[in-house]
Amino acid sequence: MANGHFTDVDYVLDGTNVGKTHVRLLQHRRLGAHKHEIQELLVNTSLSWDTHKEFEHSDNSDVIPTDSQKNTVYAQAKIIGITSPEQFAMALCEHFLKTYSQVVRAEIYVEQAPWRRMDQSGEQHAHAFIQTQEATRYCVVRQERDELPTVWGGLKNMKIMKTTQSGFAGFVRDEFTSLPDTTDRIFCTDVWTKWRYSVSSGIDFDETWKTCKESILNVFAGSPDTGDYSPSIQRTMYLSVHKMLEMVSQIDEIELEMPNVHYFLADIMKLGMKNDGEVMMPTGYPHGMIRLAVRRPTGDKV
Repeated sequence: MANGHFTDVDYVLDGTNVGKTHVRLLQHRRLGAHKHEIQELLVNTSLSWDTHKEFEHSDNSDVIPTDSQKNTVYAQAKIIGITSPEQFAMALCEHFLKTYSQVVRAEIYVEQAPWRRMDQSGEQHAHAFIQTQEATRYCVVRQERDELPTVWGGLKNMKIMKTTQSGFAGFVRDEFTSLPDTTDRIFCTDVWTKWRYSVSSGIDFDETWKTCKESILNVFAGSPDTGDYSPSIQRTMYLSVHKMLEMVSQIDEIELEMPNVHYFLADIMKLGMKNDGEVMMPTGYPHGMIRLAVRRPTGDKV
């Protein structure tokens, strides 16, 4: 460093990139006179290259404009089509790495809008759709030059609740503890998770996503008639990731978040009424945040 100024720096690849966010597109395919299919996606692109002269020397000759990246998303949707978020993200990574020699890493995030066909008396409509926001499907694909892509599938915004068969007791107590032990409480959470595939081909990504979602829901809810008791959110999370690994052998790593979304008794005692748990007050923030990250032991395949 001379005169208080750095003469050189090392660039951090993970934090140095150029991309376009929230590129929204709808693929509308006509399969006949009236039979149509749609796929609506939100796409984020992120490219890193092996030169940094645009920062150091105001030389933009290696810069791929974000507008060009946006246009590429639309063009590739036309050229190759969209069969799944993962397929489209991998195709975009491949295109950017093949087209631009200076690009050393491409990362693509794709989020799918939850459209499904309208159901009319048990019959699916040919070209009318409705959004059903049970959970948001997304994926993240990262590929470095001369390497295979790393594919993560995921879901978020899946808010679920059960009103009994949940508790929390035996935790650390000190002078700042006010939370009582309980063996009967409302368990509400807003699930976020992603999972890494061990391979990037030969997978039915649609079915795998459904399987992962159903694994979490089945563990959370338990048997339909009585449910299964959850002694903690942590235990439910642990059983969920084990179920996902058991059901999908191509998954190697999972990250899972289940925040504890609180419902407290509404204070109606001041109104001269007794509240036995039938009137609750939903809360937003703060809420508890629990996160679990696991990977399959080396050589362990279901």
